[in-house]
Amino acid sequence: MEFIYFKIFLYIIIIFSAVFHEFAHGWMANYLGDPTAKYAGRLTLNPLRHLDPMGTVIIPLFLLFFVGAFIGWAKPVPYNPYNLRDQRYGSSKVGAAGPAANILIAIIFGLLLRFLPIEGFFYIAFSWIVYINIFLAFFNLIPIPPLDGSKLLIDLFPQSQSLRILEQSFIGIFLAIALAIMILPIISSVFYYVIVGSLFSGLIF
Repeated sequence: MEFIYFKIFLYIIIIFSAVFHEFAHGWMANYLGDPTAKYAGRLTLNPLRHLDPMGTVIIPLFLLFFVGAFIGWAKPVPYNPYNLRDQRYGSSKVGAAGPAANILIAIIFGLLLRFLPIEGFFYIAFSWIVYINIFLAFFNLIPIPPLDGSKLLIDLFPQSQSLRILEQSFIGIFLAIALAIMILPIISSVFYYVIVGSLFSGLIF
């Protein structure tokens, strides 16, 4: 039973981290002059407004309970790039806002772990918040559609338009998941150590 509770606990962290990620996209777009997300009711931290059946429910729960891994995402926040005041780098700023929000969460909770005498449940909770947000940030920066990394790559290097081919199928996301499972645990552990100053041990309740 404790195993199930722990998986549910991780799932909750994933969901709220993904929701904050999408909220950051919408906030940045609104800040730069595009209120599309606001008018669509997506400029909110209410997880129900960002629910994506595949990325918020099916894939994360399946991976958590049957693979022992975790990946998730929320429904992409809509925005109109033509409304942005910064037409050159506005889309890149919107794209980078999501991963940056996850890194910000990781840094805040990581520094709390590093400098405050946190123990027990809160130590475990904060550790997983840091690790999961680092993981989600770098997962979304993978330059494969439909992830943020592909949008940044296309905006900064227009010759990479060929990546859009992968947006028409599930090939892109499953390729990204495979890369994430193989590579991102190592990268996330390194950045966890940089922020927290200790190794991530994957503690459970």
